[in-house]
Amino acid sequence: MSAPMNRGSILVMATAMGVAISAALTAAAGGGESAPIFGIEIPPSYRDWRLVSVAHEEGSLDDLRAILGNDVAIKAFRDGTRPFPDGTIIARLAWSYVPSEENNKAFGRAQSFVAGPPKNGVQFMVKDSRRYAATGGWGFAQFDNGKPADEAMLNTCFACHRPAEARDFVFTRYAP
Repeated sequence: MSAPMNRGSILVMATAMGVAISAALTAAAGGGESAPIFGIEIPPSYRDWRLVSVAHEEGSLDDLRAILGNDVAIKAFRDGTRPFPDGTIIARLAWSYVPSEENNKAFGRAQSFVAGPPKNGVQFMVKDSRRYAATGGWGFAQFDNGKPADEAMLNTCFACHRPAEARDFVFTRYAP
């Protein structure tokens, strides 16, 4: 008969399970192509993840975006846990920002915008503090029409996220 597990043992086991799940999602998810440098694949069922926040980006990006998180990410966002724990995966989906003629007719004036065609690919941030130690513990991926972005593009990710270092390199804040 084994001894009962204490809280420390349970925490270590839960962390190990989170890392294992993250590795399974990023290294063996569905047999798709993986992003260069970080080896991340599109996680299965990511479109079913919970909403973290939405944003409208102007300028050269000019898109409407949704930020989604896996269960580990959602718990960390809600609890304010920083740095994010290993196993966190954050997804960014983006669409063209287009006026809705149908909605504008209902409102009687131009005021409504909706998500149009997908734009700027789908992006992922995967937290694995050992595997991605050189990039603040995060691996980055972008997929355009299901195909991974090239190495040159991915080499820009960490530098872009550096201004958010105080928030563990994550720009998005949880929208309750």
